[in-house]
Amino acid sequence: MKRNAIFATLIAAALLAGCNQSSDNESGGDNLVIGATMLSMQNEFIVNVSDAMEAKAKEMGVELITVDAERSALKQVEQVESFIGQGVDAIIMNPAEVEASSPAIKLAMDAKIPIINVNSETSAKPTAFVGSDDTESARIAMKYIAEKLGGKGNILMMHGFMGQAAQIKRDNGAKDILKANPGLKLLAEQSGEWDRAKGMSLTENWIQSYGDKINAIFAQNDEMGMGAVKALEAAGLKGKVLVVSVDAIPDALQAVKKGTLDATVFQNAKEQGGKAIETAVKAAKKEAFEKEVLIPFQLVDKGNVEGFLK
Repeated sequence: MKRNAIFATLIAAALLAGCNQSSDNESGGDNLVIGATMLSMQNEFIVNVSDAMEAKAKEMGVELITVDAERSALKQVEQVESFIGQGVDAIIMNPAEVEASSPAIKLAMDAKIPIINVNSETSAKPTAFVGSDDTESARIAMKYIAEKLGGKGNILMMHGFMGQAAQIKRDNGAKDILKANPGLKLLAEQSGEWDRAKGMSLTENWIQSYGDKINAIFAQNDEMGMGAVKALEAAGLKGKVLVVSVDAIPDALQAVKKGTLDATVFQNAKEQGGKAIETAVKAAKKEAFEKEVLIPFQLVDKGNVEGFLK
């Protein structure tokens, strides 16, 4: 009789535990799983966003599965399909392209899984967007160049990966300022694909083509900007050419401090990553959340760089 009573107690405890676990899952409290697909883990800024997401997920007790799209929109759509098949509670996408990554949004929406775009955008509207206004980042950078050149001079612009939202918007923002300053001439523009080595190679080609006609280079991200600085230094031209870029990654901040990079525009990777996780969790739990979270940019030059260095 005593043994039967023990078995009965154990069975009751197991049933109660099962009920409690089921209740937790239904409330969306515990065991949330979020899938994240990132543009490229070879890009330092994107890695910083991913690290911030990982830290916030750990803080909130959420399981985060992160994959690298390796700059391929097709691969990114396949990764979202995989997340849907795994039954994740929410998806975060750092889009590879505005148009070609958009089918992933529809797939997630059709599966009734919230999908949050972080840092970059798609033409298809996601559940929410967390990032910054890339048009404004370029306006800030080009205004700085216009002021330093006194509204006159020859400028080269280095684009990011063509077709990505940041590239399109930074192009638009830069050209807004160029239109407002007719004394500034755009000598050439070309893609360096967000890459430091490609930014260096592109600058070397420009030096051969334009030489001492170059007054400033606007690079749409710091990786390309640092490549431009290296090429200009090798040619003995850095003191004669302004270089301004976007993101304020650690290398760029150190370069601004040393005076080799004239300025960068701070984009808050920690805030973007953290807010993306918070928004995904709220959406998965069916709690109220902001449909658009915009984190402002800030100009960083030698006068204020110390405040951004860790």
